[in-house]
Amino acid sequence: MREYLKFYIDGQWVDPIEMNTVTTVNPATEEASGTIALGSAADVDKAVMAARKAFPSWSATTREERIQVLERIQQEMEKRSTELGEAITEEMGAPAALAGGFHIGLGAGHLATAIENLKTFEFEQQRGGTMVVKEPIGVCGMITPWNWPVNQITVKVFPALAAGCTVVLKPSQEAHFSAQILTEIFDAAGVPAGVFNMVQGKGSVIGAAISSHPEVDMVSITGSESAGVQVAINAAPTVKRVCQELGGKSANIILDDDNLPEAVAKGIGGMMMNSGQTCSATSRMLVPKARMEEAMAIAKEAASQTTVGDPTGDVAMGPVVSGSQFNSIQGYIQKGIDEGATLVIGGTGRPDGLEKGFFVKPTVFGNVTNDMVIAQEEIFGPVQVIIGYDDIDHAIEIANDSEFGLAGNVAGSDLEACRAVARRIRSGWVSINDGFDFNCPFGGYKKSGNGREWGEFGFHEYLEIKGILGYDPDAG
Repeated sequence: MREYLKFYIDGQWVDPIEMNTVTTVNPATEEASGTIALGSAADVDKAVMAARKAFPSWSATTREERIQVLERIQQEMEKRSTELGEAITEEMGAPAALAGGFHIGLGAGHLATAIENLKTFEFEQQRGGTMVVKEPIGVCGMITPWNWPVNQITVKVFPALAAGCTVVLKPSQEAHFSAQILTEIFDAAGVPAGVFNMVQGKGSVIGAAISSHPEVDMVSITGSESAGVQVAINAAPTVKRVCQELGGKSANIILDDDNLPEAVAKGIGGMMMNSGQTCSATSRMLVPKARMEEAMAIAKEAASQTTVGDPTGDVAMGPVVSGSQFNSIQGYIQKGIDEGATLVIGGTGRPDGLEKGFFVKPTVFGNVTNDMVIAQEEIFGPVQVIIGYDDIDHAIEIANDSEFGLAGNVAGSDLEACRAVARRIRSGWVSINDGFDFNCPFGGYKKSGNGREWGEFGFHEYLEIKGILGYDPDAG
């Protein structure tokens, strides 16, 4: 049993102002796994004021000084990567190979990318007689989710620190262990007091206190659409910047060519990864109507090969994060059946042989129409829907017929055709044949949010732009 009863404020591990705790549950066993403290608005105020006090000195550091701090964090993260992976498996059920591999690799990748971008980032640019200066925005509140916990923290914290901002982090209540270890890493790396602060607790309490605090200059949230809206409402009276990375119902347009069998199988594998708990997952697979039966057969075979079970073992898929998430997904699966979609594989209930734990059957629906609930709402579980299209224009119309616009993928052997389709999808991140790049901007259109993370684009969220006129009168 883990026990984390202190917060990290002003370079110290401190007791909550008022002690309240919650018992956490291992999603694979449904047994207690630890105890964490729940903070209050008073704890947030203490953390914010520490960050405010540290901001003048941290924002005045040189590029080289900040690189040195980030490199020390890098060294400490490498030392504890195995421990971080084990924590992720325990807290949210990611299989050991995934937790210790891609989960941790994303965090390390974001750190390395922040360091490299900081080395060359232009904080000043002279335009004629005017100097345009990019300055750190100030104290940044960060609200992160549980589904990719290390990734979501690091993609925010490292660019903010690189830009010269100070930070108050509220990690997810369901992903408490990895956040605690990351904070220990920052402490061991000698991040100056007050530059990074962490308070655990409920979103309705800690998130609200951060987003409404007059001394917080910007808030970055990754979470549900409803959470993002509430943060924006809370932030409005203080006119602070809000960066939102919210939900998605992304389309995977598979072109009508010889690559279809491989693309369908690959799409199923990607959908089942992390038990489908990925905001950018391409949960709507679009295939030519004439090849629907072929696609469903391939999808069934691919899904049937997805092993589900104890995430500490050699499986492809562990449980979903909680009982409430399990129940929500079950409701969506039943809704798909009721709506008349073809249940290709999976369905309600746990997989055979699993009597406890929040395990969901890898599920595929075929012959789905885009007006069905399972095609429009984010299920956030291992549920793939397959929709047929008449031609490319129809496929693009379906892809864009969504309240969301976070991500997408185009799969095909004709690169030029894929490029043409990708340009027409109204989403912030569109891959061609599952391309990946740490320097690519990540963020959404429409109800998927605003702002961008990853690479140098993440730096911009934490910077204000100042124009100094008459800087060089001769040039003007």
